[in-house]
Amino acid sequence: MTDQTTQQQVNQTAWAACDTFRGVVDAGQYKDYILVMLFLKYISDLWDDHVEKYREQYREDAVRIRRRLERERFILPEGASFNDLYRQRNEANIGELINQALEQIEDRNRAKLEGVFRNIDFNSESNLGRTRDRNRRLKNLLEDFAGPALDLRPSRVSEDVIGECYLYLISRFASDAGKKAGEFYTPASVSRLLAGLAAPKPGNTICDPACGSGSLLIRAANEVGSDDFALYGQESNGATWALARMNMFLHAKDAARIEWCDTLNSPALVEGDHLMKFDVVVANPPFSLDKWGAENAMNDPYGRYWRGVPPKSKADYGFITHMIEIAIRGSGRVAVIVPHGVLFRGGAEGRIRKALIEENLLDAVVGLPANLFTTTGIPVAILVFDRSREECGKNEDRRNVLFIDASKEFTPGKAQNVMETGHIDRVLKAYKFRTDIDKYAHVAGPEEIAENDFNLNIPRYVDTFEPEEEIDVAAVQQEIDQIEAELVEVRKKMRGYLKELGVDV
Repeated sequence: MTDQTTQQQVNQTAWAACDTFRGVVDAGQYKDYILVMLFLKYISDLWDDHVEKYREQYREDAVRIRRRLERERFILPEGASFNDLYRQRNEANIGELINQALEQIEDRNRAKLEGVFRNIDFNSESNLGRTRDRNRRLKNLLEDFAGPALDLRPSRVSEDVIGECYLYLISRFASDAGKKAGEFYTPASVSRLLAGLAAPKPGNTICDPACGSGSLLIRAANEVGSDDFALYGQESNGATWALARMNMFLHAKDAARIEWCDTLNSPALVEGDHLMKFDVVVANPPFSLDKWGAENAMNDPYGRYWRGVPPKSKADYGFITHMIEIAIRGSGRVAVIVPHGVLFRGGAEGRIRKALIEENLLDAVVGLPANLFTTTGIPVAILVFDRSREECGKNEDRRNVLFIDASKEFTPGKAQNVMETGHIDRVLKAYKFRTDIDKYAHVAGPEEIAENDFNLNIPRYVDTFEPEEEIDVAAVQQEIDQIEAELVEVRKKMRGYLKELGVDV
């Protein structure tokens, strides 16, 4: 079985299992049951695979093999595996048994999984129905995941296949959940572009302060090209934070530190009395978040809002400010997805934008196509900030800002548009070489931006106007005269035919 076939089989089988809950449970909720069951099946198969390997390699008994495995990656308590639950699938309290198994797994792996299953209840009547219906659905779910196409042992499928299946399911759930999906998913193409612009290097610390399910962090890690990196994230939604923790585990990145917290009001990535600093900071924060805590910003214990406090109804510059403040001074890089209003709105946002530009931190503005996200059809942009442009940084002499209009770089889709590899590569190439490209890219100096009153609206800098074809008015009039003459002849013939038929005209 090839990796490609395995990926398709795993994806399709896992997605088909969703039929157990589809139409009964909201997509924003049933994703938790499916993803937790996939996680349980994977760690169970991984454990069984290692047990078999060690039995053959060391000729040890079950007790010694268990001790050996427990010293390695994780602990699977006796009686808590997927197969144990599958054998009990007809029990009247199967939902309670699943909950107990997850609790045992979490309890024995607190360093990596503490709190991950606290928001999921397989015995919930409000979510899964009354006992008889709930038991039937859970039995079906266990049987779906027990099929041969979901044999997830490492000897059968690679770790990448499992991780990619997880991302595949999250993306499908995002489509089903609609606007709620913004809480946990950034489209893969946008993640790849953002990671490419941030360009993390070996040895870098990488942080996403609004990490959702962690897909953007994983893409950024893949951009490094080695395992020499450290991942950090913060997420305010408890269920989504749990997805991120499981996602990291499935992608063999369980050393990542993912905190459950409100980034703007109570950040958890701190050292003593100051915020941790990172080489690369990436994020797709919630757009224009209302009631984000502006009333407390002036007294922020970390002094993040010294450039000004964003409006209470729009947290966009709150996230941007936080990201810049946690990037390492003189070298840190920031790439963030924003709604277009961030580029030109006035008031407090205009003052903060002007300050960031005058500090010479803004490196690039990239306009993206509309309808890339399940959460909104509006076009969005990426802002790249580079702290190496500060005094004593390696790019302190760079004073210009690159504007790229990639709004037409997409392939239309049924539900949403997609940026293909070629579209992404074009943006990254333009960013690398920083030269003017007709109707696509423009390098603007500080004087030009000041003349535009620090408005970053991309059409002010990239002229995409297509001149209309000149119309020969005389030729058009001649054509109209000819058509009218032909129409007179047609009407004359029509009257003749009607007279022959005895119709009075």
